[in-house]
Amino acid sequence: QVQLVESGGGLVQAGGSLRLSCAASGRAFSSDAMGWFRQAPGKEREFVAAINGPGTYTWYLDSVKGRFAISRDNAKNTVYLQMNSLKPEDTAVYYCAGRPRVDVRTTRYDYWGQGTQVTVSS
Repeated sequence: QVQLVESGGGLVQAGGSLRLSCAASGRAFSSDAMGWFRQAPGKEREFVAAINGPGTYTWYLDSVKGRFAISRDNAKNTVYLQMNSLKPEDTAVYYCAGRPRVDVRTTRYDYWGQGTQVTVSS
């Protein structure tokens, strides 16, 4: 079983940047696609970005393309989400997830982290 711990969230002004990290432990996860999701108050959890195991292919929510970048360092068992040009509508709890059962854009993943809060002030 893999355990995921997110970090790097916080409060930032609109236009600012944050880098989220997701550290995996328990077993090597280099063969697993990994995803980032977010959930704002009163809204459903939504897909943000995903990356395949080798880190050679990525997927993004349209509204974050060009602003967010997902990457991974398999030697460190860590996935990152670099978030630039942040907007108030990016405010949410961000979750890391591993090993999608179907499409990377759905929430059907085998394991999840506990989430980290990102708040963007206007």
